[in-house]
Amino acid sequence: MLKISVERRARLGTTGAQALRAAGKIPVVLYGHGSEPETLAVEARSFEELLHHGGRTGMITLEDGGKTKDTALVREIQRDPVSRKIIHADLLRVTAHEKVRTRLRVVAVGNPRGVREFGGVLDLLVHELEVEGPVDGLPQQLEIDVAELGIHEHVIASEVPLPNGFTVLTPGDTVVVAVEPSKTAHQLEEAAAPAAEEAPQPEVIGETPAPTPE
Repeated sequence: MLKISVERRARLGTTGAQALRAAGKIPVVLYGHGSEPETLAVEARSFEELLHHGGRTGMITLEDGGKTKDTALVREIQRDPVSRKIIHADLLRVTAHEKVRTRLRVVAVGNPRGVREFGGVLDLLVHELEVEGPVDGLPQQLEIDVAELGIHEHVIASEVPLPNGFTVLTPGDTVVVAVEPSKTAHQLEEAAAPAAEEAPQPEVIGETPAPTPE
């Protein structure tokens, strides 16, 4: 169970948000289910720990004064471009069996055959896939077994294993992960290829050459 305590924000606007951050808290907006957005605050350290333990994709129980207030998903996080600390978050109200659209991180599992036997390079081209499915079945990440991928082989979005009840919304022909020759091997391969010769043009006997335009 992912839980975090929330409190209502007494002061709004830029000044109020800066005061919250100075006190070690993060301004949060909770919205969804047709209700008016609520301005809340959470402890920054607790929120970071929550994200580390699956809160980026999992359903979170929000508690106010020790009582359950809502259940929600993290929809957006804003970080300071320099310190990388979280400075704001948006939360979406959800229920346990509700279907939602979200993006899940992609992780390649295993050492590809093309890498271990032929010195190729594994290239993860897409780091997240958009999916739809029940909130209570959301995994932390999507894993792709790449152990048997050879050189020039790949996995597309429609081939990525999904939990029961989930569908992928990212176009199915999107290449997610591929194994390609290393740059050095590719250069050697090109160097070994014979140079292409220009094919001679056939000459029609008795035909007058076309005049050269001036």
